[in-house]
Amino acid sequence: MESWWPEVTLFIRCGPRGAKPGCAESPHRNQTDHRYAMKVVTTRGWGIKPTLMIEQRPAPVPDDNDVLVQVRASSVNPKDWKLNLTGSILATPLLRSKIRPLFGDDLAGDVIAVGKNVTDFAIGDKVFGMDMRLRTASLAEKAVIDQNCIARMPSNMTYAEAGAMPLAALTALQGLQIGATGKNSRVLLIGASGGVGTYAVQIAKALGAHVTAVCSGRNASFVTELGADAVIDYTLGDFRQHAGEFDVVFDIASYETPRSCARLMGNQGLFISTFGHLPGLLSTALPLNPRAKSVTVTPRRRDLDTLRDLVESNRLRTVIDSAFPLEQSQAAYDRSRSGRARGKIAITVSAQ
Repeated sequence: MESWWPEVTLFIRCGPRGAKPGCAESPHRNQTDHRYAMKVVTTRGWGIKPTLMIEQRPAPVPDDNDVLVQVRASSVNPKDWKLNLTGSILATPLLRSKIRPLFGDDLAGDVIAVGKNVTDFAIGDKVFGMDMRLRTASLAEKAVIDQNCIARMPSNMTYAEAGAMPLAALTALQGLQIGATGKNSRVLLIGASGGVGTYAVQIAKALGAHVTAVCSGRNASFVTELGADAVIDYTLGDFRQHAGEFDVVFDIASYETPRSCARLMGNQGLFISTFGHLPGLLSTALPLNPRAKSVTVTPRRRDLDTLRDLVESNRLRTVIDSAFPLEQSQAAYDRSRSGRARGKIAITVSAQ
């Protein structure tokens, strides 16, 4: 089914109003100068599934609190194409003409410039993170990002492994924090084999929880290797009726509701959703049920530091389903849409 999406070119934010010398709107920089030109992902055409391509655009300029990163790796999250779908249905033509979809939330790379207020990072630092000022726009060779939204990369990770981590791992960590997950907590993870799920299994175990993972039977051994104590194959029947009771029901897939999971929650359990789909959104967006919460990922350096500590202590790792070069971003998105990925889909942006 075709939907609507206008011709859009992505380029990274150049200052708060796009008026700094050297930005896309400025006539003062030679835009063909290779010191400043960079590859970016663009999209053209109409439809839920637009065609992604590469174009050249001017490099961004960091604001006072930003760093400029030479992006080495990024990744695809379902949020990317789910938002495109939602926007294409809900946005008016006028709104679509004003808002540019920006591709790429996650990044890992090297700091190549800093704003005047940046004190914690210097040129040459290896960093990873994400920025929620609309989007990080990391499917480009360079990206600006707030200094509070990055941390130093784990020393034992590649760029691809670190670049796949921020959004998914922060979602997992912050969801489990909402559920006050700790030692001996009984945690049910619905959608345990995907990007967020693979991190959630490992983080929950690191926090001392007893983890039950819900996934298809073909992924049972996979999530067990990640640390799951028990696995439920959702293809064998309605697990919601007989799986038992849990302290935390973390619906990563976001197809469930507190009502559908009432037996799993018992009298004291908490339902947490990523609200990636409409059922999860409607059931947790309004504060009508004190036992239903949603997780909206927030890029916090302290949480990125927590993730780095878990990685460096060998309690957390990135599972990469597949990796694509920037020029094959369309194929990476198609792989994500297939729903068959185990772990994260990485995109390598520029060579070291």
